[in-house]
Amino acid sequence: MKNNKTLIAIIAAVVVIGAWAASSYNSMVTVQEDATTALANVQSTYQRRADLIPNLVETVKGYAAHEKQTLEDVVAARSKATSINLNPDDMTPEKLKQFQQAQGELGAALGRLIAIQENYPDLKANENFRDLQVQLEGTENRINEARNKYNQAVQQYNVVIRSFPKNLMAGIFGFQKMDKFEAEAGAEKAPQVKF
Repeated sequence: MKNNKTLIAIIAAVVVIGAWAASSYNSMVTVQEDATTALANVQSTYQRRADLIPNLVETVKGYAAHEKQTLEDVVAARSKATSINLNPDDMTPEKLKQFQQAQGELGAALGRLIAIQENYPDLKANENFRDLQVQLEGTENRINEARNKYNQAVQQYNVVIRSFPKNLMAGIFGFQKMDKFEAEAGAEKAPQVKF
């Protein structure tokens, strides 16, 4: 009879530990998926910006033919920014920094392109240009919001996998800390757009 009680206690303990492990694993998968989905949303928003750029460049081309270097810079920055993709399964701080840097260069090139409008009153009045500019401004806001949501999802994920006792399960199952988007060096200073 004593052996039966011991066996039942051992089985009950194994069941409780197994249920806890399954629950821990599932909660870590959920927050990891939230974070990787948020990263995909950031990339999708950057893609929206990249898709708007050719239309903006073509609109400006008609008005500002001698601003060729600025237009070429925007096209080159767009090409570089869209060539870098983040894979959540193989993301390193260096890759995230490289991605952010390319997006920052594209943002700066776009700033110079938008500033061209000051030299061309007809361009300023062009309905297509205004619509594209509004869409681009909206996209920049979406990018910021998407990055903030990603950072929140990563924070939640990192807290879950680093908190005791789930950190034990995270180590066993290979859950790694994720990196957040950070401001680029010098971002605290307002950019200067000069021609």
